[in-house]
Amino acid sequence: MGYWVADPLLLHSILLMFTGLIEDVGEVSRMRSNKSSAVLEINTRLPPRSIAVGASIAVNGACLTVVKKNARALAFEISPETLKRTSLETLRPGSLVNLERSMRWHDRIGGHLVTGHVDGLATVRAIEQKGDFSFFTFGVTEELALFMVAKGSVAVDGISLTVNSCGARQFSVAVIPFTLKHTNLRARRLGDKVNIETDLIGKYVHKFVTLKRMAPVPKRRG
Repeated sequence: MGYWVADPLLLHSILLMFTGLIEDVGEVSRMRSNKSSAVLEINTRLPPRSIAVGASIAVNGACLTVVKKNARALAFEISPETLKRTSLETLRPGSLVNLERSMRWHDRIGGHLVTGHVDGLATVRAIEQKGDFSFFTFGVTEELALFMVAKGSVAVDGISLTVNSCGARQFSVAVIPFTLKHTNLRARRLGDKVNIETDLIGKYVHKFVTLKRMAPVPKRRG
């Protein structure tokens, strides 16, 4: 009898998910770094009673654990790996950050499935206003671009967005006024670094296809 071995990332994704719908734009009040980690404090309008110490919050798309809280602020410890893989190390007092509490089982998925595991960074290359829409173009590595398709989903600083167009090293999104007003995209400028999480389903499909191609071709009998 065979046994199914669960992928740890898949299990974590099932148990802890976000939707990419930003609940609040917080403001960094303190960022203190040392050689091994950093402590980040954020002022927020999220109701403190709804957040327990130990809860998971997506901060600019990176899943962090609340270590302290008071009536108007949350504190997080950031590991060296998270600092290395995300743009969180660039935060300073006054920086605006997107915040989302982890999804509850009975919640609707208004955006798309987001794990809070940042895949890499993108750079703001262009911002263009066309009518009511703001078009953002981001530069990315070929590795990240591989998992993007036109009309597919991508999380930019934790925001669930639809890919408008994509190429080998860049992609663009069209942002509606509501999203621009209620996220930190309104403060983004050319050259800024943003966190990117590509579509979870696309990553598993890519892995499956890759393993399928690598599998040895069975020899024919006879």
